[in-house]
Amino acid sequence: MFVHRRDVQIQWGDCDPANIVFYPRYFEMFDDSTSVLFEAAGFSKQDIVKKYGLVGIPIVDTRAKFYIASTHGDWITMESRVESFKRSSFEVAHKVYKEKALAIEAFETRVLVRRHPDDPDRLKSAPIPQEMIAKFMRG
Repeated sequence: MFVHRRDVQIQWGDCDPANIVFYPRYFEMFDDSTSVLFEAAGFSKQDIVKKYGLVGIPIVDTRAKFYIASTHGDWITMESRVESFKRSSFEVAHKVYKEKALAIEAFETRVLVRRHPDDPDRLKSAPIPQEMIAKFMRG
């Protein structure tokens, strides 16, 4: 499986008054990590939208388990991978490490969507291209 790792330093604006990361900020980081994961695999979001006629790749489900808090100035390592593919959806797993200890596990379900051919005001799921699946499934 293709895995992408990146180091992120926790900024002042990420933290709440108790100086720990305000949890919605992590979900922004996970979203960024998914974008970076796709770019590292050779699929920028802009290219995917143009090449496959998509509107986007929205999240339809997400959850996280928090084990260790991070504070302003900490460095964390975010590890992201696509865990599985279905017809038009895929599962992304994120693991966040703080000094080699697992701090967070997070999961996203995303769907490729395009405009509905009969009604451009509606969206319709789109099948995941085989070349995309192949790229993420090899290590």
